[in-house]
Amino acid sequence: MIPILNVENLTLAYGDKEVITGLNFQVNQGDFLVVVGENGVGKTTMVRALLGQLKPRQGQIKMPSSVKIGYVPQFRNLDSEYPLSIRDFVALNLPTSRLPWLSRDERQKIDQIVAATDLTRIAERPLGMASGGEKQRAYLAQALVADPQLLILDESTASLDNEMKYELLDLVEDFRSKGRAVLFVTHDWDLAHHYGTRYLHLAAGRATSGPISELSAIEEEE
Repeated sequence: MIPILNVENLTLAYGDKEVITGLNFQVNQGDFLVVVGENGVGKTTMVRALLGQLKPRQGQIKMPSSVKIGYVPQFRNLDSEYPLSIRDFVALNLPTSRLPWLSRDERQKIDQIVAATDLTRIAERPLGMASGGEKQRAYLAQALVADPQLLILDESTASLDNEMKYELLDLVEDFRSKGRAVLFVTHDWDLAHHYGTRYLHLAAGRATSGPISELSAIEEEE
């Protein structure tokens, strides 16, 4: 297996308060790693560190320099007046995005991503007028258009209904099946079991990880 991310002895803190201490885990190509744990144990704090938004107090986050990270946030209910179309919103994440002067290759790439995330029919709709599920698919498309090797989802399905959750993660699973990797933070145990290949469980003062087949024992303890 090809490692994409190595976290070694990671300690994260806000001020004098340590949120995560001595965390170790690895993400390999093809992994769908689900991150579970109760509120307040540091899941989102860990994501911020992986995205470079929070400096570790101790330890290392190692990735090959060629690895790009895509990020899909928690649901953000954009104002209905948000003016950009879904297509233009996706294009904002192109490495050389210069709306509206996109090259033919860039436009083709956007078309492919919009189609893959089932947004073609509404691609010209203002994002502010889209439904919750459509907005989350637009965030996913925006993340994917930059060709990430690792996709991080931080509670990205929390505000969706059950059908939309599975629709979104089916798209993510298709991305993973092409040799990429996914790190999915969730409170939804059913989704974790359905899509995960491995798990990382964060709890106060400790962390455990393993194959998804062992997650049921963790779930019974929660």
